[in-house]
Amino acid sequence: MASVRFTVTPTKAEDLPGMSDTSPDISSRSGARVRFGSRESVNRSDPLSEASAGGTNTGGADTPEHFGVEQGDGNSKISSVYINNTHGMDDDDFYDRNLALFEEEMDTRPKVSSLLSRLANYTNLTQGAKEHEEAENIGEKKKARKSPQMGTFMGVYLPCLQNIFGVILFLRLTWVVGTAGVLQALCIVFICCCCTMLTAISMSAIATNGVVPAGGSYFMISRSLGPEFGGAVGLCFYLGTTFAGAMYILGAIEIFLLYIVPEAAIFTDGGAAMLNNMRVYGSICLLLMSLLVFVGVKYVNKLASIFLACVIVSIVSIYAGGLVSAFHKPHFPVCMLGNRTINSHSVDNQCQKTFLQAIKETEERFEGNVTVNYENGTVEPTIIPTFAPAALEKPTSLWVAFCHSKELNATCDAYFTANNFTEIHGIPGLASGIISENLWSSYLSKGDVLEKGSLNSSQVAQPVPGDNPYVFADIATSFTLLVGIFFPSVTGIMAGSNRSGDLKDAQRSIPIGTILAILTTSLIYLSSVVLFGACIEGVVLRDKFGDSVKGNLVVGTLAWPTPWVIVIGSFFSTCGAGLQSLTGAPRLLQAIAKDNIIPFLRVFGHGKANGEPTWALLLTALIAELGILIASLDLVAPILTMFFLMCYLFVNLACALQTLLRTPNWRPRFSYYHWTLSFLGMTICLALMFISSWYYAIVAMVIAGMIYKYIEYHGAEKEWGDGIRGLSLSAARYALLRLEEGPPHTKNWRPQVLVLLKLDEDAHVKSPRLLTFASQLKAGKGLTIVGTVVSGNFLQSYGEALAAEQTLKHLMDKERVKGFCQCIVAQKSREGISHMIQSSGLGGMKPNTVVMGWPHAWRQSEDPQSWKTFINTVRVTTAAHLALLVPKNISLFPSNSEPCTEGYIDVWWIVHDGGMLMLLPFLLRQHKVWRKCNMRIFTVAQMEDNSIQMKKDLATFLYHLRIEADVEVVEMHDSDISAYTYERTLMMEQRSQMLRQMRLSKSDREKEGNPGSSSSRPEAGGAARTQVYLSPRFGSSGVHPSNTVKGDRGRQAQLVKDRNSMLRLTSIGSDDDDDTDGGERDRAVSSGGSTEHHRRVQMTWTKEKTSQYRATHSGCSTPEGFRDMLSIRPDHSNVRRMHTAVKLNEVIVNKSHDARLVLLNMPGPPRNTEGDENYMEFLEVLTEGLERVLLVRGGGSEVITIYS
Repeated sequence: MASVRFTVTPTKAEDLPGMSDTSPDISSRSGARVRFGSRESVNRSDPLSEASAGGTNTGGADTPEHFGVEQGDGNSKISSVYINNTHGMDDDDFYDRNLALFEEEMDTRPKVSSLLSRLANYTNLTQGAKEHEEAENIGEKKKARKSPQMGTFMGVYLPCLQNIFGVILFLRLTWVVGTAGVLQALCIVFICCCCTMLTAISMSAIATNGVVPAGGSYFMISRSLGPEFGGAVGLCFYLGTTFAGAMYILGAIEIFLLYIVPEAAIFTDGGAAMLNNMRVYGSICLLLMSLLVFVGVKYVNKLASIFLACVIVSIVSIYAGGLVSAFHKPHFPVCMLGNRTINSHSVDNQCQKTFLQAIKETEERFEGNVTVNYENGTVEPTIIPTFAPAALEKPTSLWVAFCHSKELNATCDAYFTANNFTEIHGIPGLASGIISENLWSSYLSKGDVLEKGSLNSSQVAQPVPGDNPYVFADIATSFTLLVGIFFPSVTGIMAGSNRSGDLKDAQRSIPIGTILAILTTSLIYLSSVVLFGACIEGVVLRDKFGDSVKGNLVVGTLAWPTPWVIVIGSFFSTCGAGLQSLTGAPRLLQAIAKDNIIPFLRVFGHGKANGEPTWALLLTALIAELGILIASLDLVAPILTMFFLMCYLFVNLACALQTLLRTPNWRPRFSYYHWTLSFLGMTICLALMFISSWYYAIVAMVIAGMIYKYIEYHGAEKEWGDGIRGLSLSAARYALLRLEEGPPHTKNWRPQVLVLLKLDEDAHVKSPRLLTFASQLKAGKGLTIVGTVVSGNFLQSYGEALAAEQTLKHLMDKERVKGFCQCIVAQKSREGISHMIQSSGLGGMKPNTVVMGWPHAWRQSEDPQSWKTFINTVRVTTAAHLALLVPKNISLFPSNSEPCTEGYIDVWWIVHDGGMLMLLPFLLRQHKVWRKCNMRIFTVAQMEDNSIQMKKDLATFLYHLRIEADVEVVEMHDSDISAYTYERTLMMEQRSQMLRQMRLSKSDREKEGNPGSSSSRPEAGGAARTQVYLSPRFGSSGVHPSNTVKGDRGRQAQLVKDRNSMLRLTSIGSDDDDDTDGGERDRAVSSGGSTEHHRRVQMTWTKEKTSQYRATHSGCSTPEGFRDMLSIRPDHSNVRRMHTAVKLNEVIVNKSHDARLVLLNMPGPPRNTEGDENYMEFLEVLTEGLERVLLVRGGGSEVITIYS
């Protein structure tokens, strides 16, 4: 670490010598840490400062003062020159005097200038803000990145145009117009464009609400709706982009095989020949494109401008051709038989049935008459020629196709015989008025012939043979199908947000560029619909592959100057769009994988050294190959329509949620949005999903739902401040406020459990089975709070509290308990438990039941305060009107993997305290561990009770409660108090008396020893108090104990035993926890001394001090005291209570010795705290001989009812 000291003067930076724009920024060094310290630290770090300080100019002239920077890695010190203070004030007054109050927290709370300098060097990563900070704090020297310079036009507008315009515009839009008609086509285009426009508005609001790193739509959705929705929709968007690549490749191959090189077809025979050709060439094209993307994306980006130019030129040629057609009709004749369209591949330029073939040679015949001409001396024969007919009528190829014979007298197709051939213009032109015919829809079924309704024809009631040379519809069409096929032509609006890292001002460019691109494309699509309907014949529009116009691309027939402009342009544009999809999809998958929210995708986050996603590209190519194997553009388009629509739906949902929740961080710069627009866009997206293909919509939703549940099941450990968390917060607040309106009805009562766990010194849970029992009781439902208390001071024990909280969370995950954990730091455990019971929960979701363990070692010295804490907790829960459950022998309770195959859950209903005893077995039996156990209910009848009537009433009560259980009434006869009961009570009271007499008050300890020493108490209060039996330091006569011990070895052993017993009792009876635990710690800390030092403090007892102590504490320290104790008579009320405990225990053990679990009413603690030891003894006697016991104490309110 380096120490830098600045001398600040009110001087302009440009006036400082040696300081310029090229001066090194010392504060930005990664290896140096700036610390504003005192003059002494600076002088120690740089000896030169002493010399410079010694040569001060007293004349007030500016004197340079050196300052030192000491590098921790041993580098040389850096010196510079600053202008010193001219007022002669001390240097410490000048160094950051405005921030002196904050100098100790500069590490965790940097200056604003430091923060702004870090934000200025923002790097475009795909992670969240935390990852940005971690990446920027790495001390590696990275290459300086060029500042982004792309504006709205080049960075957003043109990429969006390139991604929106695609294969559908050139290959399917004319078919959509011809099939749906101009009006319905306009409706389809308008709905789709409205969907993308509303989505763009929502996306603009999200994109301008902070910086959107690379990852585009996935980043926006995941950070707005959470990792579950983000992962599900992100994968759907990835699949959509991947299938879009397959669709573009299929479109390119269709153009290549049908319109550029038809001779390249490998398969020619059969109906599936075209599909097989598409599969073969599509797979080859996909392989070549994947290799190009693998080699380098820079080549793809360089080709992008060329592909965009092809798109623009093609669109311009379409509009030019439409205008030219008004004056000059392109020559594309369409052959019609009646009103049916003929496939031009069978016409051979002859749209007729027969033709007349002219005779090439004239046949001449000579009759034999000769005429002699003597004038010219020649003899010429007289020729009388006989001429053959000048032409012969021959059948055309169409005749052969319809009649299956070249003979003119052959039997032909009936429709062929009844109708004649005519030729119509395929492109009537803009001024022809053909739009009036194209306004209305003409939906066809698969195999129907394309017909022109305005032409007259003689209809024949017979099916059309499939081998006739008509133009047939290849698929059944409908409005919903056309929506699904057309929608991919309006996708691609995310291109601008995906490039946010390259934009100069992303928050300005993304909304403007995206919305302008959508307006432009929407205008072009809408005008193209009208243009196609006004210029092209209806049957040609419905001809998907251009069979009626000699195999030309239908939109190419309108182009000017030649159809090849459209063919070549559309081919390259579709190839470019496919490359863009294969480039973007792997990066999207890589961004999802790097977020690590879907574990099995983690491998796809890796790539080449330069970050290229190699594995993601391989998976993308494999998925795209599945789309290519479908081999039909019309079947692939609805698939990616579903995925894109789902993505757009959640973008709108994210914007609407953020707007309605009014989260403080929702401050988008784009202000032209409203939640109603987002909901409208979401509704349109959902409607379009089911309109286009309801079964594809269900499949897409199922896939997204499975991904969502998978991420939720594995626990997405990401917190991105998303809207779903905000929605949960708002819903929880609303529900809590509703719960506050009144106490819950008995029918709505359910155990909201607070589980009190105890940690050992190694921060391990002592009784983890308590949490297991709580999970069985709750069956995974309701509120569960797991709490523990850490002893100590909060300021010093905060780390321990966090470790304890993590231990509880880990145990809750292991036991699959859904709930919350709470750790409280307190000086005393009982105070911490009391605070937790008072403060746990919120509003109506406060715990109503406390589960705590039984202090099994309460009679021993291991944990002397456990029983006091236990009784205090019982009193606190009673005062708070909470139910209390105390499982005894919790280690013997079954785990979640040990179901009980048979047995009983016995309920001993002795007193009624709200019905908890009835409800708990029912809740336990909902869990698989206790499901096969039957329920038995025992109640106790006194002599004056009618046991038979009690049994009937109890059975009726259980019937109305809808609880199945065996009922038994146990009669307890009046009996004399047994000698065992009397003896047990006497032993209990003797023990209590001994504890009472041995207990030292706090004032006595302060007088007799060092109150700060915890180790002196056993010496003074333990060893000295038992000196009558065995004095460790001095005997009664002041003699060293070694002389006494040597006298009688046998008695020594007995005395040692008695001493150990007394020490244990003393430890139990002392008030160490109450009086000294917190105070001594505070005093030790405040005095500055170490705890170890105090532990070494020893006390020396003199003879006088011993005599004085014996005189003041003569209760149990003398044989007379013990004789008095042995002569006491037990209290009658204690005898009666012990009698009840013994008798009840006998009955319970007799009836329930084989039960899997015994539920028993827990008696309340005595009102007088002096009888606390007796209370623990009563509970111990009551539950003796039972393996698993659950002591239940109700909260005073009814928890079960017979009413519906």
